[in-house]
Amino acid sequence: MRIGVVGVGVISRFYLAVLRESGPLSLGAVCDVRPEALAPYREEVPCWSDHRDMMAAGGLDAVVVTVPNDRHAPVCRDLLDAGLPVCVEKPLAITLDEGRDLAELAAARAAVLFTAFHRRYNARVRALLDGLPGDVPIESVRVRYLERIEDHVGGDRWYLDPARCGGGCVADNGPNAFDLARLFLGPLTLSDVDVHRDEAGVDRQAEIRLTAASGGEAVVELDWSHEGETKDVEVRLADGTVRRADMLTGFPGFKQSLWHEYSGVLRDFARAVHVGGEDDAGLSALELVDAVYRAELSVRGC
Repeated sequence: MRIGVVGVGVISRFYLAVLRESGPLSLGAVCDVRPEALAPYREEVPCWSDHRDMMAAGGLDAVVVTVPNDRHAPVCRDLLDAGLPVCVEKPLAITLDEGRDLAELAAARAAVLFTAFHRRYNARVRALLDGLPGDVPIESVRVRYLERIEDHVGGDRWYLDPARCGGGCVADNGPNAFDLARLFLGPLTLSDVDVHRDEAGVDRQAEIRLTAASGGEAVVELDWSHEGETKDVEVRLADGTVRRADMLTGFPGFKQSLWHEYSGVLRDFARAVHVGGEDDAGLSALELVDAVYRAELSVRGC
């Protein structure tokens, strides 16, 4: 598979590292509106400033989209309309309506639409999940996703603009955390929210309570003002035992865990392209983001 990458920002390097290795997936083209971002690739693959020109040139089997969140919907729409399989960074879109429109278009064009939830491929998370006893129900799950966002965005300052990001910690970190809770408990519905915003109105902290059809409960803690970085999952079983996974254990360098996680993303994307899958295109996570913001508005009386 020859894969194009649209958007050469802070996250793209993890995809590009996998695609530049020898293997069944290869880098076919890159696209970015910034000439300086394309400069390192000009001697390697075709470079484009407009994804529509990249599509028109042909030669690609699939496309990875890592543009700012507010550009997910329009870029993915063009690619799907052309029948190209798409792997898009979470969140699928910045509004639920946009996400639903993309999912409907993908279905109409019989094109794969795959949302990249990289934390589900974390080695510690997988070991925790695989090691759970099959005969003991999960009583509760706690997912913590805590970081100081300014330390993580690099030159992609759009993360700090709610209009481009789709919100704050709930919109951007929420989907990964919700996906992890769903990985352990299955489909979830919102039961309670506690969101704290800064003086600019950006949600910087949130505690979100979710309920599964099994009766299990999940608590998701998000923080964009946390000193350092804490990313972990705690599972409490019905027999009272508690098991934990620290997503950063064994990966001491900054963002070191992401290298193997994005390898997993591309592996599953390729599988979805070739044999299909049951991924819901990221709509479940986007529905929870939408539900959290709606519930918060209700609590605030807005």
